[in-house]
Amino acid sequence: MTDQLLRSSFGAAATAYAEHRPDYAQAAVRWALEPAPGLRVLDLGAGTGKLSSTLAALGADVVAVEPDPAMLAELRRALPAVSALPGSAEAIPLPDGSVDAVLAGNALHWFDMAVAGAEIARVLAPSGVLAGLWNIMDDRIGWVAGLERVSGSAAIGPRDTLSSWRTATADMLVPRTGLVARFGSAEQIEFPHGQRRTADSLVATLATRAGMLVMPEEEREATLGRIRAFLGSRPETAHGEFTLPMLTGVLRARRG
Repeated sequence: MTDQLLRSSFGAAATAYAEHRPDYAQAAVRWALEPAPGLRVLDLGAGTGKLSSTLAALGADVVAVEPDPAMLAELRRALPAVSALPGSAEAIPLPDGSVDAVLAGNALHWFDMAVAGAEIARVLAPSGVLAGLWNIMDDRIGWVAGLERVSGSAAIGPRDTLSSWRTATADMLVPRTGLVARFGSAEQIEFPHGQRRTADSLVATLATRAGMLVMPEEEREATLGRIRAFLGSRPETAHGEFTLPMLTGVLRARRG
């Protein structure tokens, strides 16, 4: 299964994505922006605007760039005050040095950094910041670890849990052989977060993961059925609302 197929899977589920995906911990976003020389921020691979919303609430001057037309339409509907443009990490529709920070919420792993690294460095001001943010599940909690085992990697992958996200993302800004280093040493940190869910809404959230969206229908329904049965069997999740224990993990580097 190609990254392109996975990357292009979200548009058909744009409304569900907007409804069920969590926002980002404000403390995590503040930390991502802390070294930036200003508050002109590009939300790159912005999806339906989950990160843009948090950035706007923190007073940033946000421009969002998103390649998928359905996701972009949902972002514009939800956040009419945010400038939202079609484009991609590999072809950013902004002038040189025009932003102080580039943030990517659950998106950096989709970028072709051999191309995107140069584009991101181009639009960043001197000493600008690049940061990837991921909402991750706290699998130190017993029932969360059990959910991971039942769900499989299509629903909960290596970037999705506290135990593995650092290893899965640590090298994303390291230049491959022959590429110029465009960013300084990367830092990683997590901030507590959580999302109010019911068993049904958590199943719906996991159904918006790329691996689930491209799965054959019969396999997808079987997987969601296993997840639903597991959540129904656990006292923490079987009755009404609960808080899904999460963190927002941040990978941050400054322009070299």
